[in-house]
Amino acid sequence: MDLLWTISDMISVMHGRAHGNMPEGITGISIDSRNMDQGGAFFAIKGDRFDGHEFVTSALANGAGVLVVAEEKIPSLVSLTAPMIIVEDVLVAMEALGRAARARVAGKVIAITGSVGKTTAKEMLRTALSPSGKVHASVASFNNHWGVPLTLARMPKDTNFGVFEVGMNHTGEIRTLIDMVQPHIALITTVEAAHMGNFNDIAEIADAKSEIMEGVISEGSVVLNRDNDQYDHLLERAEELGMAQNSKSFGQDERSDFRLISCKSHSDCSCFSMIIDGEEAAVKLGAPGDHLVQNALGVLGVCSLVGADMARAALALADFSAEKGRGARTQCSIGDGTFTLIDESYNANPASMRAAISLLSSTDVGRGGRRIAVLGDMLEMGRFSEALHAELAEPLYEAQVDIVALSGQDMSHLADVLRGEIQVYYRSEIKAIIDWLVTKLRPGDVVMVKSSLGVGFGKIVKKLLEQFPESNEQE
Repeated sequence: MDLLWTISDMISVMHGRAHGNMPEGITGISIDSRNMDQGGAFFAIKGDRFDGHEFVTSALANGAGVLVVAEEKIPSLVSLTAPMIIVEDVLVAMEALGRAARARVAGKVIAITGSVGKTTAKEMLRTALSPSGKVHASVASFNNHWGVPLTLARMPKDTNFGVFEVGMNHTGEIRTLIDMVQPHIALITTVEAAHMGNFNDIAEIADAKSEIMEGVISEGSVVLNRDNDQYDHLLERAEELGMAQNSKSFGQDERSDFRLISCKSHSDCSCFSMIIDGEEAAVKLGAPGDHLVQNALGVLGVCSLVGADMARAALALADFSAEKGRGARTQCSIGDGTFTLIDESYNANPASMRAAISLLSSTDVGRGGRRIAVLGDMLEMGRFSEALHAELAEPLYEAQVDIVALSGQDMSHLADVLRGEIQVYYRSEIKAIIDWLVTKLRPGDVVMVKSSLGVGFGKIVKKLLEQFPESNEQE
């Protein structure tokens, strides 16, 4: 059995002390007591709404071999006979272990940020790099103050490529995280009006995203979206950091280092050609959407910079598919036919909303079918919220969407603009939207569900999948 860490190394790195009959080492790390590797370590971190120390018994029952606990909690844990590493602060100890993991890895490390597409780009990189070596990448969207150090600490020492997603919703957050990651390559997918409630303008968001460059190691590179309005602003920041010579760009712009030549989106894939390393390459991406092609340009650019096998990287992207909540498609049975469900329920901001609406527009409907957009509030828009929601009317008109179902306080502003122009169904409660959809859907429809995660539109997707199971027929 391969050990991720020896106990002696963990104790040394985390400045901890052992309690109990310790094993030789651990096989994995978790902060969720329900999801343990057999013989793994459970880090009892304390969050805003939970304290991991309350779940140590559950962790042990689910296979934990070692508990990492805080000194101050020992009085309440004295009855346990399980092996424990006692530290002053569990999160700080995990950060230290993450830094040690980064230091012992000789492979290439990539960090990704951006207002849209971080997780998708991370999964594309996982797919594209896998034929060239052992890839370690974060699960789900582990991109915050605990997700990044956890992903680092989990990184095996024989990793060839480490891929890390780094998120933020305030200035200074990326700076702290990227200091741990110390990437060879930083990729900024795009800068858009996300978390606008926490910033004065887009330029401030670009400044916050540019913090990722501060952690790039000497002679490392930054990869920027040349089609984005904030490209020049980000390039200026790269120049201030002495990285101008090591900055690369991707996009349709003719000056892009990784340049899109042509693209055609199909119902289940995208086919495009690009210039990379001075040569033209044809690529099939196993998911549709211009926004995904844009991500793929940056991803293949990163693959080139880290020395991956480019032919195999491009071929691997044919196996890429959109994830749950991020464009996953399901053909659902209804009556004597099917309808297409596009799940975009994980997150939303103005840019990703427009991309999802465009994706809906490009998706073929069946005979008698309609394009239906089911949209919920975009959170963290602050004082810009009313205008940003209302402005979604334009892309909906352009996409020739047949029906728009809306829910949420801020989506009422969009409903007011659309009434009389497009068939609109607005209700404040999600249940009403679900009940309406269940009775109104018909064969041939294409339904796209999109909202910020906190709005809870995942419930709509779950209910539709329960009510209308996946069809076995080919799309």
